[in-house]
Amino acid sequence: MIKNIEIFEHTPVPKAVFKFALPTVLSMIVTVLYNMVDAFFVGQTGDPSQFAAVNVATPIFLFLMAAGNIFGMGGSSFISRALGEKNYEKVKNIASFCFYAGIFTGFLGLFLILFNMEGILKMIGTTQTTAQFACDYLKYIAYGGPAIVISTAYTNIIRGEGASQNSMVGLIAGTAVNIVLDPIFILDSFLGIPGLGLGVKGAAIATVIANIITIVIYLAHVLSKNSTLTINPKYFKISNGILLGVLAIGLPASLTNILMSLSSILTNNLLASYYSVPVVSEKLLPLIKTFIDGTAVYGDIPVAAMGVALKANMLTIFIQLGLGIGIAPLIGYNYGAKNSMRVKKIVNFSILVNVVLGVTLTVLYIIFAKPIINIFSEDPAVVAMGVNIIYALMSSAPFIGIMFVLNFTFQGMGKGLQSLVLAVSRQGFVFLPAILIMQKLFGLTGIIFAQPFADAVAVLIAVGMFLFLLKDLKAEEKTVSSQTNE
Repeated sequence: MIKNIEIFEHTPVPKAVFKFALPTVLSMIVTVLYNMVDAFFVGQTGDPSQFAAVNVATPIFLFLMAAGNIFGMGGSSFISRALGEKNYEKVKNIASFCFYAGIFTGFLGLFLILFNMEGILKMIGTTQTTAQFACDYLKYIAYGGPAIVISTAYTNIIRGEGASQNSMVGLIAGTAVNIVLDPIFILDSFLGIPGLGLGVKGAAIATVIANIITIVIYLAHVLSKNSTLTINPKYFKISNGILLGVLAIGLPASLTNILMSLSSILTNNLLASYYSVPVVSEKLLPLIKTFIDGTAVYGDIPVAAMGVALKANMLTIFIQLGLGIGIAPLIGYNYGAKNSMRVKKIVNFSILVNVVLGVTLTVLYIIFAKPIINIFSEDPAVVAMGVNIIYALMSSAPFIGIMFVLNFTFQGMGKGLQSLVLAVSRQGFVFLPAILIMQKLFGLTGIIFAQPFADAVAVLIAVGMFLFLLKDLKAEEKTVSSQTNE
């Protein structure tokens, strides 16, 4: 812990940011790989309906992750601030509360999914060809609900303590297990090795087992002498601000996942209605030129193409998201320690890094769009549509990283209101009306461009709120400076 405090307080900002963010960014890349592995091997079945089924079922998986983020993001921010205040007893209270509350929530999710399966399948936009596959996938994901919630929560809890490398190790181990199990469980055979041929069921089972492995590694860290965290039930407490302190940040943070799920459900329902239509609205052809070749799409192709494109785009989003998550404990500690000058330096440097990353990744994706899509599918219709959706999604990549840095800055500082506003903007009150209006005006093209539009608006909101917050930081600097002079 002494080593972590040195990094929190005295290490130069660029070095401290990379020290915290690099393991988190690598963890997010591992998370992307985690998702891509499932997509890749399900794609190897050669059945677009199975791939589309996993895509439409993903929002329910995200709901479980959202539950984990209530305790993970909320607990991580709270723990970082408690460490900055040197209140180690509170750290233990928070860690224990998040563990047992997470287990309870995971079992609650299990029962809600299993006993409402038919309604859920209708809600998420399954078609006749995807409904059974989605049911098979969700059933096993539900069984692993407690593991998914705790794995998600403690990925962030451990980061909040400053042990980003341990968090990364747990994710990498889980991903490695997933990579090994996926071809065995999903396919009939792979590279001459016979498999179980379970299809989407196999993908779900492998995911659950991988989450369990990740939890085992996290618990090994928590139970070691190097951690101030604990799962000892004697430290479990909801009083003295523990419950409210976690929920104040955790609920807005998890709302991002919830709204992402709802927006995915709405998008899938809208896409599922396009069974035989031109891929691009003729109204936009003069502006977009050869954006899409105008070929018709059928069946589950729109849902599958969007799923492929989102999987591919996830790398860009998660790398920039990872940097934002990575600096949150650094922000929280220094804000708790009243070091506002260091907070501003961390934010400014992190924004610069994320913009550079966004521009670089955009160029690479434009150059290699087709080979990237081909990783997941070789279906000509899916590839044609998926490549052009990638072009649309990447239009916001150069600047969306700004929003991620500022959002996790608000979370790290315990600014629940600002975090809540951002959580409901990008995937909520901006995206949801945008996709409905743009779909009415421009058809399928409107659906495709709704997310980049929402991203741009969310960045403007984030910057505006942060500029307002700077006034408070400057006031704190003057107060600290006057006290020091006295």
